[in-house]
Amino acid sequence: MGATRTPRDKWIEEGLRALVAGGPDAVRIEALAQALGVSKGGFYGYFRNRGALLTEMLDTWEYEVAESVIQQVERDGGDARARLTRLFDVADAVEGPARGAAADIAIRDWARRDPEVAERLRRVDNRRMDYLRSLFSSFCSDEDEVEVRCLLTVSVRIGNHFNAADNGKRSRADVMELIRRRLLE
Repeated sequence: MGATRTPRDKWIEEGLRALVAGGPDAVRIEALAQALGVSKGGFYGYFRNRGALLTEMLDTWEYEVAESVIQQVERDGGDARARLTRLFDVADAVEGPARGAAADIAIRDWARRDPEVAERLRRVDNRRMDYLRSLFSSFCSDEDEVEVRCLLTVSVRIGNHFNAADNGKRSRADVMELIRRRLLE
């Protein structure tokens, strides 16, 4: 009986975990193999080199936070408000190392130093904004209002993780729910 190979997606997931923990410099083949409890030889059965892994990590992240989310939201149909509500729920439900806010933040940090990653981030953010525009514009006729709601939605999603302020007598969850309601008016 032959040895079981560590699946390709496990290498990518572990690479994303390493990226979140320590940035792109922490994505090292030996460290990933150790974290997976395997030898690094299996890595080369899937990836030509570390650069190939980094590219596939970005491909996975891009798909998971844009296309996969949109497909998940669109699958059940409904009007724009119902789809936005589902989008907010999907965005709040962390599924795997690519979808969490920590991965988004780590990639944003990486993009500050790498123009190729910055271009990838720009593409993802534009895809997110385009999708939000398509939803908000179905019940908001004012183009300025649509753009404001789109930017507020994305900014709150990203910025919420950096904000340590108290919310008076309300919990953060309560305030986030108030924001949702306001955006859906």
